[in-house]
Amino acid sequence: MLTEWKSTGSNPGPRSFFRNPLVYTSTLLVIGALYVGGVFLFRWESNRAEDRRTAEKIAQQKTADAQRAYESLGGSQFAILNFYVTPSLIHPGESTQLCYGVSNAKEVRIDPPAGNVWPSAARCISASPRKETTYTLTAVDAQGNTKTATLTVQVK
Repeated sequence: MLTEWKSTGSNPGPRSFFRNPLVYTSTLLVIGALYVGGVFLFRWESNRAEDRRTAEKIAQQKTADAQRAYESLGGSQFAILNFYVTPSLIHPGESTQLCYGVSNAKEVRIDPPAGNVWPSAARCISASPRKETTYTLTAVDAQGNTKTATLTVQVK
């Protein structure tokens, strides 16, 4: 006995394109991915622009700092920037520091001699005078111009 099976219409047939949930979820996922990708791209570009602005500010600050340092070291002028002693009052047998700074000097000397000296923006040498002594710093530039400064170390 063979029985035939017949469809009674319970097979609805192919679904309509708009009734398929896979289409909607796929579309939403693609839109969501595009949105997230756009947000990341926008933030990346914003960060790059901010990094460029920060780098420009740092470069300007470094240039300004370099200019201030150049000017504080005398710039292009020939000058004795400083000449001082610390401490200025010592006891016999003690030593003191003679400090000097010159800009655009070719030669430097201290009289009476207290040690090896050379042109420098900031240098200190040790001195141990036995009695009150007046030191003279003389700086000479490339054209032969001279500048002098004096200071006194008291010994008591």
